[in-house]
Amino acid sequence: MSCVTSREGPGAAPVAVDVGGSQKHGRWQGSVRAGRKDESGGNNVFDLVDGPLSDLSLDCNCNVWKDDMEWGYAENNGPLTWHRKYPLALGPRQSPVDLRGSDARPDTTARPLHRRYNPQAGCSLSNTGYGWKVQISGPTAPRKDDLMFWFSELSGGPLSSRYRLEQFHMHWGGYDNEGSEHTVDGQPFAGELHLVHWNCDKYDSFGEAAAQPDGLAVLGVFLQVGQPLKELEKVTSLMGKITHKGAHVDIDGELDPTNLLPAKSSYWTYLGSLTTPPCNESVTWIVFKEPLTISQDQLETMRSLRCFSEGEECPCDNLNGVLVKNFRPPLPLGNRVLRECAE
Repeated sequence: MSCVTSREGPGAAPVAVDVGGSQKHGRWQGSVRAGRKDESGGNNVFDLVDGPLSDLSLDCNCNVWKDDMEWGYAENNGPLTWHRKYPLALGPRQSPVDLRGSDARPDTTARPLHRRYNPQAGCSLSNTGYGWKVQISGPTAPRKDDLMFWFSELSGGPLSSRYRLEQFHMHWGGYDNEGSEHTVDGQPFAGELHLVHWNCDKYDSFGEAAAQPDGLAVLGVFLQVGQPLKELEKVTSLMGKITHKGAHVDIDGELDPTNLLPAKSSYWTYLGSLTTPPCNESVTWIVFKEPLTISQDQLETMRSLRCFSEGEECPCDNLNGVLVKNFRPPLPLGNRVLRECAE
């Protein structure tokens, strides 16, 4: 499968940058646009203006974002402010996006998506201050040796290399009708699970891969309220041990990432970015169409997490330190191609 990104047209003239928005009904509403006009007169939404992003003059109210304040999801440090310290947030291939049927191009030539996942032992769970994260453990060995079978890897589909599972995490909302980062024809889900992989054929580490355009591949799984997700119970049962930022705990036994994926493999794919700062534009997104279910109790355990360390003051302005809205709103697809693959 071939994917393309938006590109500048010859003689393109820069147009204005517009940053604005507000938070309504729990979901962020607003726009972040930077564009240029091509020869046909059409706007390449999200193509960057001439010159480095650091040269953009964007007003930063220090009363809104203090120098020592980290990014987050409150009004004073949320997604509409990230570009002030992380200029890639204004880039041309940002994520998430709204997955619209009218935008999707069916791809009948795509290779099958191949998941070679293995039960993982020695995993750890942590509170990052922005959510929870499960770090996948693997053998300490060169990346191309006989111990490869210990790792969980992804290949095929839109990917031309093997991608190794590094970690998984989740985004959720304060209510059951919000929480996912991607939306489908404008409709969000209660949550979205992200399984993050890095290109182990071309790069030597996750950190190196994260800085490259083809460095990462993320599987997105929508979650709606219903029956408990059994494999995730191994994670949510430990939430009480990682209440505050920086807390971490080892996970006993094995985690099988296969059980975190839907049975049907139909998906959307496009070129995008990390959905959290620094918003690196290094991700091939593969978002499954079929949602999984998560129980109300499992969601509530996540909503009890705090965004600050124990003994520290909460840096947020209106969420009382509770992690209940850790999702970025959808951004324009622009000139990027959204492909729809059925398996």
